[in-house]
Amino acid sequence: MTLQIGILLLIIAAALVLFAFEWVSADVVALGVLITLTLTGLLPTEAAFAGFGSNAVIMILGLLILTAALTRTGVVDMAGRAIIRQAGDDPNKLLVIIIVASAVVGAFMSNTASTAFFVPVVIGLANRLRVSASKLLMPLAFASILTSSVTLISTSTNIIVSDLMTRADQAPMGMFELAPVGIPITLVGLAYLLTIGRRLIPDRISAADNGDQFGMREYLTEVVVLPESPLVGKTLAESALGKELDLSVIRIRREKKRYLTPGAGTVLQAEDELMVEGQREEILKIKDTVGVDIKADFKLADPEVPEDEIRLIEGLILPRSPLIGRTLKGFRFRERFGVQVLGIYRRGETVRRKISQVRLQIGDILLLQGSHERIVALDDGQTMSMVNAVTEARPNYQRAPLAAAIFIGSLLIATFNLVSLPVAVLIGALLVFVTRCITPEEAYRDLEWKAIILIGSMLALGAAMEATGAAEFLAQQLVNIAGQANPLWLLAAFFGLTVVLTQPMSNQAAAIVVVPIALQTATQLGLNPRAFAMMIAVAASCSYLTPLEPACLMVYGPGNYRFIDFMKVGSLLTVFIFVIAILLVPLIWPL
Repeated sequence: MTLQIGILLLIIAAALVLFAFEWVSADVVALGVLITLTLTGLLPTEAAFAGFGSNAVIMILGLLILTAALTRTGVVDMAGRAIIRQAGDDPNKLLVIIIVASAVVGAFMSNTASTAFFVPVVIGLANRLRVSASKLLMPLAFASILTSSVTLISTSTNIIVSDLMTRADQAPMGMFELAPVGIPITLVGLAYLLTIGRRLIPDRISAADNGDQFGMREYLTEVVVLPESPLVGKTLAESALGKELDLSVIRIRREKKRYLTPGAGTVLQAEDELMVEGQREEILKIKDTVGVDIKADFKLADPEVPEDEIRLIEGLILPRSPLIGRTLKGFRFRERFGVQVLGIYRRGETVRRKISQVRLQIGDILLLQGSHERIVALDDGQTMSMVNAVTEARPNYQRAPLAAAIFIGSLLIATFNLVSLPVAVLIGALLVFVTRCITPEEAYRDLEWKAIILIGSMLALGAAMEATGAAEFLAQQLVNIAGQANPLWLLAAFFGLTVVLTQPMSNQAAAIVVVPIALQTATQLGLNPRAFAMMIAVAASCSYLTPLEPACLMVYGPGNYRFIDFMKVGSLLTVFIFVIAILLVPLIWPL
């Protein structure tokens, strides 16, 4: 062992301790590792920073932009509605649908792309069903990785292993050659996620706090059934206001004087005023629902203000506010401030009175609509404090088919090897910008920069393992220890080494380091090199122990996970995969 290898192993050990205890956030630890590698001379500066321009980082960047475009154009919302129609209100059924869909898609495209598409869908569904998003996001990522060993194109790692095999005078890997091992792994893995795994996943975002976590508080508002609405004559159940928009109808006001208790069989009439409760994002979607509109939009405080100057913002009622104990109507709020209240949020209480008749309390949050100048004037430090500017995220449904076509087209040109996946997703990102599916400002605001910093920094660690020879040193030590033992022990040892290396390194880099050594060792010992190559291909996709796999990074931030959470859930899953592989690989490719 050289001094450089010793120093690098110490850095890795320290990083693992910091990752496990999370005294500082994972991205900060990763940056610390990056700087330490440069200061100790283990990597030149250019090589250390090269990770930020790597294929993995570029791929995640492009995918995040594409998924942001899918969200902004309403594709994600429509997919969520389709899933909710199948799952209903059953979180268990929802979990089954999510992981099966993710696994199926992940078998034929990049698992990162599969995860990227479903992440915003899952977050929206979790909020809609009042379940913890952290209970769904990790199974989503793991399910997409599980099918990496089903087809040749499931992951680029398989393609790299196939190329390394041809260089060693072996036949290339067939399209479905790994399927006899990959399919059992997928079935057992999905069963694990639905039983033991789901119980091991920590609830990092409580169902009660989902709304606050993702900016989706429950607001009370009033909507009007328009005279020409297709909802006229339909029952509440048939209207799908609850199922499609996740709005709870609390009361119905008819003919300005009659108040009805809503039921599934209540028939809607023209000009009915519905008092509804729902998340902020769902309330704003009312504007795009044919046949209903927010009542306040009929009575804008200042109709002469151009629509593009109207702002939405959340305002918190302060302790000394003159609004406390008063109603909006009695205080003449709209006339006095020129600002319209679209909804009221009161934590822990469902308000059942008309918005204008609700007596306001300290801590109430009002969803306000008005011109920028009037909202600024209202934020006087005494009456209200503006706590959150609201982007009126009304999906551009007209561009939804275009955004979906760009996303699918980008993945297809990569699947058929016309261009690499990073190039394909960047082409897609350019197209969504050019076609105005999303603006660059919106996309950059929606990006999960923490994931990009984490993977860009940690790729330097993988580069250092190659540059110092640490990976080859570990592989050689493994051969020295297990080389004379039973071939099954040697096969198992290469599986373990690949799993260990694929955590700090990329899957592809781990395969590039281990496969040539394994093939050479097998040839020298008179064993079947193909069995070792297939075993390493399976092991290289076992990226469940840390969130450094790109698919796991996609859920790391939104799920509010800790670094060690992946080891808790992924360890037993890795053991199951190993048992299946060690039983089937020698059977299908005899040693």
